[in-house]
Amino acid sequence: MAFTWKEIMLFIASLLMIIIVLLTDSKEDAGTAFTGEKSGLFANQKVRGYDLFMTYLSLGIAVVFVTFAILKIAI
Repeated sequence: MAFTWKEIMLFIASLLMIIIVLLTDSKEDAGTAFTGEKSGLFANQKVRGYDLFMTYLSLGIAVVFVTFAILKIAI
């Protein structure tokens, strides 16, 4: 079975999305994950540098993923 270029691009976009999400830093503290408490200490902190780049990159890959998913279904 031969894959079309849309299926290949969708697969690549999904792999990139998984890798990027795994590389992003979590904003949650591991201790609060089990207790459920939220700390307001860093609530108003702006995203800068690496985190901002990863946010934009994940948004871009998500748009590509959704675009190719719609193209695969529609065409």
